[in-house]
Amino acid sequence: MSIQSILDRRGGDVITIRPTETVRSAADRVRARSIAALVVTSGDTITGLISEREIVHAISRHGEQALSMAVMDLVPQTTITVAPGDTLGHAMSLMTNHRVRHLPVLADGKLVGIVSIGDVVKHRLEELQTESNVLRDAYIAAH
Repeated sequence: MSIQSILDRRGGDVITIRPTETVRSAADRVRARSIAALVVTSGDTITGLISEREIVHAISRHGEQALSMAVMDLVPQTTITVAPGDTLGHAMSLMTNHRVRHLPVLADGKLVGIVSIGDVVKHRLEELQTESNVLRDAYIAAH
């Protein structure tokens, strides 16, 4: 199963934020949309990803003044991404190795979606259930 199959099911809507917006703005957007991460963009360029984790860590480190900081001050230096044709296994490996929970999806350098660890696990479980059903049916047919 590919990343594209996840996007086909859940859509490619991505909520973004500009790097100069405040952390409060990011927190408000995350809460209002019931999501856990925003892709940080400047024009058509992805400059990072800010998640609940970065927001909480900033508040823990800087107190209430973190809310008036710019998003760009919290964004990790490297943003790990996937392509629509990448496999779920590849995405799971990236998430595990880089300890991230969200991966922006890029096609030809353009943002076309985002996948979360929840999306990947859900689709992998469905894949395993299908494999299990096929094996069970083959076993029953053989006996």
